[in-house]
Amino acid sequence: MWDDNELSNVEFIPEPSDSRILSAADSSTVGHQDGWRSEVIGWNPAPVPIISSPRRNGKRIANIGILLIILLILWAIWRSQILFIEFPPPTSEWAYEDSGVRDLQDLGYTGAGVRVCMVDTGIDMTHPDLKNTDLVFKDFSTGSSEPVERGNLAHGTMMSGILVSDGYLQGIAPGVTLGMAAALGDDGEGGNSGDQDVVASAIEWCWKTFDADIISLSLGGESDPDADREGPTTNAVRLAIANGVFVVAASGNDGGSDDDGRVATPSNVEYVISVAALDKDGNVWSGSSLGSETDNSGDQRNDPNRKPEISAPGVSIISTAYDEKYYSSTGTSDSTVFVSGILALILEAEPQLQDSPDIDCIEQVKIALMNSAIPLDSEIEHDLRWGYGAVNGPNWLDEIRDATLC
Repeated sequence: MWDDNELSNVEFIPEPSDSRILSAADSSTVGHQDGWRSEVIGWNPAPVPIISSPRRNGKRIANIGILLIILLILWAIWRSQILFIEFPPPTSEWAYEDSGVRDLQDLGYTGAGVRVCMVDTGIDMTHPDLKNTDLVFKDFSTGSSEPVERGNLAHGTMMSGILVSDGYLQGIAPGVTLGMAAALGDDGEGGNSGDQDVVASAIEWCWKTFDADIISLSLGGESDPDADREGPTTNAVRLAIANGVFVVAASGNDGGSDDDGRVATPSNVEYVISVAALDKDGNVWSGSSLGSETDNSGDQRNDPNRKPEISAPGVSIISTAYDEKYYSSTGTSDSTVFVSGILALILEAEPQLQDSPDIDCIEQVKIALMNSAIPLDSEIEHDLRWGYGAVNGPNWLDEIRDATLC
């Protein structure tokens, strides 16, 4: 069995250029930064090495001359790759087990019949783990429907792999129909950028054309309480929710000394599920954004919409990347996909949740999420860093069934 500690030498730098990446850009909105940065939600992926290991020779070599001869022979054999076995890269299996994904899959759920849409940098369909993906693609740069990955270090491909991998890696819900709206791309400065109006159009495409049940947004921007009106991405998300679509979004990656005390936009929207990141030990990742007890209007947030709502695995998550490789990344991008994927399995199990849900139904599902979460501290009902607790797929499904929702 491979030990994830083999990755201990990999340095994870979630925000190489700006701790609040992928900032919403609307020139008419007061206080927003210019441009989008798609590393936003926390990823600066590092390649996972495939390590070769020689078979050991147990014989003792007494003569140094013989030893040299043997070393030369072994070198020649190494060149021919006869005695060296390539071990596969490690996986993040702990994340799928801790969140209850594998338990739901053991019940036979794959996400079949559920439509999940991502707004991201695209997808590289040449990766063998993604070849069976049921994909609907739209490139918002060219209008093409031919799959392409336009991002820096394959952000969209990584997020897709967490959800739908079906090969060496086994994703959360490989049976879903995946909509990929490629609205972001490499900005030439170590991140990914996109016009906010284009991102808003991509969100609209997700529910209006692709007919998504769930929109998964591993992106976000700075939430400005002094803005005099909401930007186009927030408006697009509100419209999707009003049309009965579940929206899951990253809480943001500005935790620590740079934290502005607000989750990212659009995860700050009331009915959106805002997701924080957890590590392998079940601790909240230090980079997860701190939430606020009030919204941008100064009104008190109430259950089940206190921000963030939930935490999920998001540290050192291994997924698909360019050129048939696997990368490891950290951030609330990754944890967002875990919640979106678990929700897809639940919608398959309870198909009435897909049948023209409204805001009341979305809120009922969020109440079930709140009640089923595993608190990181039993004495705290809601924490501004980790929400109501860690997501647990079977608990969430049981809570929905017990309440006979929607």
